[in-house]
Amino acid sequence: MSHLWRALRLTILALLLGCLLLLALAEPAMASVHTYHEQPGQTTYRSRQSLRDQNEVAWQATVFKRYREGHLEGVYLRLVGFPGQGLVDRQGELSVQTGTATQWAAVPSLDSQTQNLPENVAQYDIDTILSHIQRPGPLTLVVPLANGTVARLVVAPYIVEEWLNVYSFNGDSEAAV
Repeated sequence: MSHLWRALRLTILALLLGCLLLLALAEPAMASVHTYHEQPGQTTYRSRQSLRDQNEVAWQATVFKRYREGHLEGVYLRLVGFPGQGLVDRQGELSVQTGTATQWAAVPSLDSQTQNLPENVAQYDIDTILSHIQRPGPLTLVVPLANGTVARLVVAPYIVEEWLNVYSFNGDSEAAV
């Protein structure tokens, strides 16, 4: 029995050391925040992530912030639904909710480079919303759909952190992330 107990302890110790080694050697997760110098005097910072709604429909969520000649043009959230399934009511406001009673509304808004969007794409001005978020936490986006229903997308804290990183970049920053 003593032999068996010793072997079990050594096995557990080896597993623990192996796990610690894996954690020590693991590379940090890379953020998907990118800097684009689109044309002379114009820089855009962007985070693009894939989200799923309550019906498991895939959506692409892109937060971007554009500067032209050093002046902020705006901070936007562009949501792209799966064609044919995510037809957005582009006149309706996006509701952004926290796990508490905090809730904001984002109005539909196009950036200066966008003239129109396909029916499965909506874009919102989220500058004010991001200015009120103090630290990353989960959010729920309630997207109005053309059929009168809504799509609910849960945004994980690490994505909210990326969005806050995009929001915090300034127009003088030249470093790519």
